Amino acid sequence: MVMTALASNLLDALGEARDADTALELIDHARRVIAGPGIFSIQVNVTTARDPKGELRLQRFYASPAAAVRWPVNGVKRKTYTPWTETLFVRGQPFVAAGADTMARAFDDYDQMKAMDIDSVVNVPLMKGNLCYATFNVFGTKGEWQPHQVLALRLLALAAARWVPPAADLMYSFDNHEAAAQAA
Repeated sequence: MVMTALASNLLDALGEARDADTALELIDHARRVIAGPGIFSIQVNVTTARDPKGELRLQRFYASPAAAVRWPVNGVKRKTYTPWTETLFVRGQPFVAAGADTMARAFDDYDQMKAMDIDSVVNVPLMKGNLCYATFNVFGTKGEWQPHQVLALRLLALAAARWVPPAADLMYSFDNHEAAAQAA
């Protein structure tokens, strides 16, 4: 019942939102109700033909207030072929993880997350056709995710997608076999 009311109220409020910041703040509020303490961000894939082959460039489009302190909006990071990039950018599937070991393997900046008691993540690809043009990222502090939380966060990502424009000259390709060979 609580989730139904939350979803209904969020959808009504998003219908009245006139800009991305307002909409994403509403989505962030719903995220806190669903997932509890933690941080939220959206990264846009800004990789172009000029970037090194086998590498993605991601730019932060939105960060919840707690995240923006360490990971400011418009900050850029590079990612190479890993199980994380394969899941999101090759297969177009959510990446769900919990626990220090798993988080450390997935994120090179996990030490910064650990300092904020972050110990779990749900990353949802925002897709345009078969192309992951952005990632919707929820980092939690309560360990394992419950199935209903993962589902609700995936639905929030769908609601957010409308407010996240793809990069104008986005062009990337992670050839599964080629990238795996480079990573070895």
